[in-house]
Amino acid sequence: MIKVNVINGTISDAEKEAYVQRAKTLYPEKRIESMDITVVDNGYVDIEYHYDTVPFQRIRRVTGYLAGTLDRFNNAKKAEVRDRVKHDVTVSDFEDVYIGA
Repeated sequence: MIKVNVINGTISDAEKEAYVQRAKTLYPEKRIESMDITVVDNGYVDIEYHYDTVPFQRIRRVTGYLAGTLDRFNNAKKAEVRDRVKHDVTVSDFEDVYIGA
């Protein structure tokens, strides 16, 4: 249930519901927590949406593609991920590097 706050006037419950449905249609991927509807002159309104927090999703670059998860990869891409070589860099790798004039 989306909480609707009406500021500077009144509107009917049917109109509130219409604004809620419009918000769901315009922003189907977002979870709207509440709306502030400010009544302006001549029947116009300003609407401010307050969104629920969305959990952070980690995106990585894997085998040339940006991916959050590997579940949509085909078998070849999954094999590429499984068989890739991860290289470690240690401090001793940089001991013989000299920078200067």
